Amino acid sequence: MTVTTTSIPHRKQQKHDRARIKIEHLLNQAGIQLNGEQPWDIQTHNDSLYSRLLNFGTLGLGESYMDGWWSCEKLDEFVCRLFKAQLRTSINPWIDHLGVLRTTFLNLQAKSRAFEVARHHYDIGNDLYKEMLDERMIYSCGYWKHATDLNSAQEAKLDLVCKKLYLKPGMRVLDIGCGWGGTAKFIAERYGAEVVGVTVSVEQAELARTVCKDLPVEIKLMDYKQIKGKYDRILSLGMFEHVGFKNYSTFMQFIARHLENRGIFLLHTIGSNYTDKVGNTWVSRHIFPNSMLPSIAQIGKAAENQLVMEDWQNFGPDYDKTLMAWFNKFNNGWSNLEKHYDERFYKMWKYYLLSFAGSFRARENQLWQVVFSKNCFQQRYDSPR
Repeated sequence: MTVTTTSIPHRKQQKHDRARIKIEHLLNQAGIQLNGEQPWDIQTHNDSLYSRLLNFGTLGLGESYMDGWWSCEKLDEFVCRLFKAQLRTSINPWIDHLGVLRTTFLNLQAKSRAFEVARHHYDIGNDLYKEMLDERMIYSCGYWKHATDLNSAQEAKLDLVCKKLYLKPGMRVLDIGCGWGGTAKFIAERYGAEVVGVTVSVEQAELARTVCKDLPVEIKLMDYKQIKGKYDRILSLGMFEHVGFKNYSTFMQFIARHLENRGIFLLHTIGSNYTDKVGNTWVSRHIFPNSMLPSIAQIGKAAENQLVMEDWQNFGPDYDKTLMAWFNKFNNGWSNLEKHYDERFYKMWKYYLLSFAGSFRARENQLWQVVFSKNCFQQRYDSPR
């Protein structure tokens, strides 16, 4: 067979056209048009976009946005519509299969990898988080039931957590993933408890020790598995997403081992509607290395024969509001940050915050607060709301 020089470009054009037609068809199912006039329509700037999306799925979508191959006026609404159309299985790229193989044969959240996410995400600069977060620098979902702004939403969340823990003065409390110390400070000041906070982030630990100075708070820079002793109360706000499915049972065993009898553990975590063994490929590569979201089944299985589940609350829509508040603060404060971070970082961070907001708006992701007790909490547990 003789292949002419003109047939090769023709075949490439045919392949490009097929990719475009497929992507256009999928987007139309979500009410999205290529180069349309609605704020959630995407504007394309590179003809190779369609093949990249088919070959790399969610990774290709996020990286092509960072590369300027497409843009969208309302990125959060674009992502929300994608999820509402339930297109998650419509593209099955090879890179997702590679991810499954990696998680099958490797423990991506093993002790030896515990500090990876800190170096990649939490240690990139406290200036960024001071600009983006509330005045206490709480990096987890706020509680917007009666709140009207980010500061009051985070204070309401912390108060809700403390009430669910039934905190009393003098109690020993373990805060796993203590961040910049805002939660520990709140507990010590408002409820008179003694707090041990654990983080794998050098930057967080340094600031947390300053924030909690002269309070009965001890901040430890270490993996939570190294903690000794027993505690009346344990909490984990926004850390469980880094544990990984192979370690869920070990995590719950740790809680049971270090929790006093009739003690309470509160787990605050993003949750998935699906049981899976791999995280979002773009998120894992660019935002939270080796992260993944647990399902109800995975949490329940891990806690079985370890702890008693007392309460389970879902306020996932509040994360949409929290993320939009974070983005607005980040976006408005970019002029103070751009001397330390480049334009590609801006696009990456914008995509991170707004795509997450869209996922919660579509109810693709949830925010759970789950309360457990060890050997049951008294006779009855009544959860505050």
